[in-house]
Amino acid sequence: MSNRPTPLTPHPSPLYHVSRTLSCSHNVGFPPLTIECANSAPARSAYDSLSSLAHLITPKSTNPADFLQECHSGAFNGTKAIYRTFGSVSITGRIEGEVVKALAEAGVRFIAHNGAGYDQIDIPTCTAHKIHVSNTAPPALAAATADTALFLLLAALRNFNPAILSLRAGAWRGAPPAPLGHDPFGKTLGILGMGGIGRNLAAKAAALGMTVTYHNRRRLPPADEGGAQYVDFETLLARSDVVSLNLPLNESTRGMIGKAELAKMKQGAVVVNTARGGVVDEAALVEALSTSQISSCGLDVYENEPEIHPGLVANPKVMLLPHMGTWTVETQTEMELWTIANVRSALETGKLTSPVAEQEGLF
Repeated sequence: MSNRPTPLTPHPSPLYHVSRTLSCSHNVGFPPLTIECANSAPARSAYDSLSSLAHLITPKSTNPADFLQECHSGAFNGTKAIYRTFGSVSITGRIEGEVVKALAEAGVRFIAHNGAGYDQIDIPTCTAHKIHVSNTAPPALAAATADTALFLLLAALRNFNPAILSLRAGAWRGAPPAPLGHDPFGKTLGILGMGGIGRNLAAKAAALGMTVTYHNRRRLPPADEGGAQYVDFETLLARSDVVSLNLPLNESTRGMIGKAELAKMKQGAVVVNTARGGVVDEAALVEALSTSQISSCGLDVYENEPEIHPGLVANPKVMLLPHMGTWTVETQTEMELWTIANVRSALETGKLTSPVAEQEGLF
């Protein structure tokens, strides 16, 4: 095994920005990998414990074109594992096509992604090149994301945003005041995507007196439903006072909520999205808001982040957050630890602890 550093591509976030290079002796038995370490003490300790297993490096590239060239240069030859975050895309571009091919040729066999959503990674292409991919499983982030969804749900349902804007403008509740909002008690919440985040949200919404329905590709075992009722997609749209999107973005879910689906919702329904922006056709949502087919919405994610449709920004009935679903010290630390554990497992056992759903049982 070469003792030369080689791997990958994390992109530091404002909170977690420390990257270091560690040395790896020839008798460790594992090639180098690239990883980014969090500032939190627990994550730093977990990171430091990898020093006996591998040589950790970061790429020199700062954009996708240079990264692909760096891949082709042989700089990453011998790399076994990669750590990446949502922000890594600014360095690598999507992990697809030529990038996957180049990484596979360099020896990469594992990509540990820090985050629940992994739509920036072409899983079928990775699978074809025998590259294993993991994500941060919901236990590490379900509560924080569900909290964010509940905040957006309440803000949109109670019509808080117009009053917030009036207050900050020095006009108290406004003149005239914002229209009255609605209580969550007795309302029906329809959850699209009843994974860990969806189930966490369902429990919190039920505590507020909401009736919870959900739709998945497959019904959950009754023990996992927590009292929520399984319904088909069309029924969920028609019955729900609030529709919450908690499903991954892939080819089957992209644009899942468009003009036709919004028209099938209750007049004056509320839409909440903490999943991925691409699940919703933003132009159609703006139109539905303008006609009051949709009374309000709460959004944490957008089709073309960090750009937001100007019709959403201009509408005071829309509560907007800049992708902050997991933006807490505790959750970010837990996600770092989860991802580092996947890296350790890959190096020590040749398996990831939380492979993405599409690859479960394949390797």
